[in-house]
Amino acid sequence: MLISFLTLFFAKLNALQIISATIVFFLSITLITLYFYKKRIAEIKLIKEIIEYIRKNKFSSSNEIKLPNSLSELESEIKKMYDKMISDIAHLKKLEQIRTEFLGNVSHELRTPIFAIQGYIETLLNGAIEDEKVNRTFLQKANQHVINLNNLLNDLIDISMIESKQMKMSLRFFKIAPFLESVVNEFIPYAEKKNIELKLLPIDSNIEVFGDKERLRQVMNNLITNAIKYTEKGSVEVGIIEYDKNVRIFVKDTGIGIPEKDLERIFERFYRVDKNRSREMGGTGLGLAIVKHIIEAHNSKVEVKSQLGKGSEFSFLLKKI
Repeated sequence: MLISFLTLFFAKLNALQIISATIVFFLSITLITLYFYKKRIAEIKLIKEIIEYIRKNKFSSSNEIKLPNSLSELESEIKKMYDKMISDIAHLKKLEQIRTEFLGNVSHELRTPIFAIQGYIETLLNGAIEDEKVNRTFLQKANQHVINLNNLLNDLIDISMIESKQMKMSLRFFKIAPFLESVVNEFIPYAEKKNIELKLLPIDSNIEVFGDKERLRQVMNNLITNAIKYTEKGSVEVGIIEYDKNVRIFVKDTGIGIPEKDLERIFERFYRVDKNRSREMGGTGLGLAIVKHIIEAHNSKVEVKSQLGKGSEFSFLLKKI
């Protein structure tokens, strides 16, 4: 159509006019091309400057990144890239900090029982082994530290396997009532020693839930152990709340409770609300971290309700038939 128009246009002109029109036409094309070329060169230069500023970390916010309106989509993508880069850097720094803290905590947690065992053995070798009043006591204390050390190493292995996705889950349906009954019965003697009532609330024997039975046993062991450990008087209750498609399993105590400022951190590895008291009571500081990972592997989440001085409740959802 354009060719037909130009042919008709030139047919009505004489030779001089044709030459003049041709020159004007090509000059116009050249000028237009030159304009857009210079514009693109300027835009490319601006983009290179922005990339250079990003590389040298000269921007404090993605809002400082500005491009002409004609490049609004590119500006949006560069801003997204910048924000993701900043987020990734912050995440890497946090991971580095966590790694450093983790190594420091592991070193401390390993060093404590090892030094204690070493001290008891040295004392025995230096003559205390002949003293019947202390030799058995020292050996029992050294043995307890060996047990604590073994528990710590087992928990470290579990954490490592879970986080590296090497721990395989054996998910299937099973009846929740006999499962919880067997778990609770194991802890009744421990609760009785502290004069604490440990009770399993009534549960419909036909309810079946979906999960890894052995890993969930590990979860319940940790939650019930903590509930009894941090309860001085009163009771610990284990039970379920049934919904249409889920079951909420809970462990509720009347213990010392958890300060609100610590609630968000109690699932961190080696985090202890009261470090001195926690170590005196035993435990590796990894129990709740393991609980969190196992429950998340069941596509669920551990929820915590706690009031200082009144008690705590830990719970999580599982699918049911």
